[in-house]
Amino acid sequence: MKTHIWILVLGILSTACGAPTQSTQPASDSPTPDPAPETSPPPSGGKTLLPAEPPPFGAEREFSTDFSKHSVPYSEILSGGPPKDGIPSIDEPQFIPAKEADEWLADREPVVFVQVGEDARAYPIQILMWHEIVNDVVGGEPLMISFCPLCNTAIAFKRTHDGQVLDFGTTGRLRYSNLIMYDRQTETWWQQATGDAIAGEYTGSQLEFYPASMISWADFKTQFPDGKVLSRDTGHPRDYGRNPYYGYDDISQTPFLFDGATPNQLPPKRVINDTVGREAIVVFWAEGTASALDRTKIPEGREVGSAVVYSRVLDGSTLDFESNDRKIFDLQTGSEWNILGQAIAGELLDRQLASVVSINHFWFSWAAFKPETKFYQP
Repeated sequence: MKTHIWILVLGILSTACGAPTQSTQPASDSPTPDPAPETSPPPSGGKTLLPAEPPPFGAEREFSTDFSKHSVPYSEILSGGPPKDGIPSIDEPQFIPAKEADEWLADREPVVFVQVGEDARAYPIQILMWHEIVNDVVGGEPLMISFCPLCNTAIAFKRTHDGQVLDFGTTGRLRYSNLIMYDRQTETWWQQATGDAIAGEYTGSQLEFYPASMISWADFKTQFPDGKVLSRDTGHPRDYGRNPYYGYDDISQTPFLFDGATPNQLPPKRVINDTVGREAIVVFWAEGTASALDRTKIPEGREVGSAVVYSRVLDGSTLDFESNDRKIFDLQTGSEWNILGQAIAGELLDRQLASVVSINHFWFSWAAFKPETKFYQP
């Protein structure tokens, strides 16, 4: 059973972001928590409907959305450049075996890993950055896998909402530099970073998260040699493998269409044991994954690694973890664990930690939506 806690993963390896230089589209282990300084401007909106106001410029020409219902000021919503569906979602995804994908995926390339039952799938970031949304069914579960290049957020949601299966597309609009999606059934607008419906029929609702992690292609293919990989055969001609947001994660740059200010970088740490919402969790970080947004060719990107969150509770007992010589061990049995939450040596060999919903964000993005966040300093 997968645990669902909303965890931000960013203190493991600090990364900031900046505007894209080119684009064919708009492109002890539990230290004392300190409140994150509030960003400027502070976020607004949520579950409460706001008074009627004119919708974002041009939106009524493109959408049948009920713009009289909204929970955020429309002044916070900006055009990213493309129109509705100008960045095309993948609605009929094709998959290939890992062996075949290995011909064009480099070991260090990031992929989004999602698993339902025995159905393990990898969604290469080199494809997602050109489409941002994949409407899929994994292990019988309708899921939407999303990626916002401007915030580095790879998030999976359940597509079943209010008794119906929704299909999602891109609006071409941004809020705090984050992708705003829409569902094709009601044309409600949804914030990718939070899963909140911010305009339209479902305003005030939230999509249900599903665990997804950004890991290296090497880690996926090693553990799931028979896993499925999203094919480049998308029906859209794109220069897959090239990063159209070259240099976007340069900390000296300013995020695209974002005017807020954020705290400084957070300190790096390989393993963090913590308790969040009364749930004992652990955050693992491992080397081997390139930044998708650093260089023109993704495999040449600088090292950023992978960060994933798991429950520390196994068979009713709470484990504590430590890093030693770049390896992860639990203190109770001395078993060794990998980035996928699997014991690969020792007494607990082949045991699996339960996944926790977690999101890798650029810090500016998370702080904009959740200024009340507490962060940790060793």
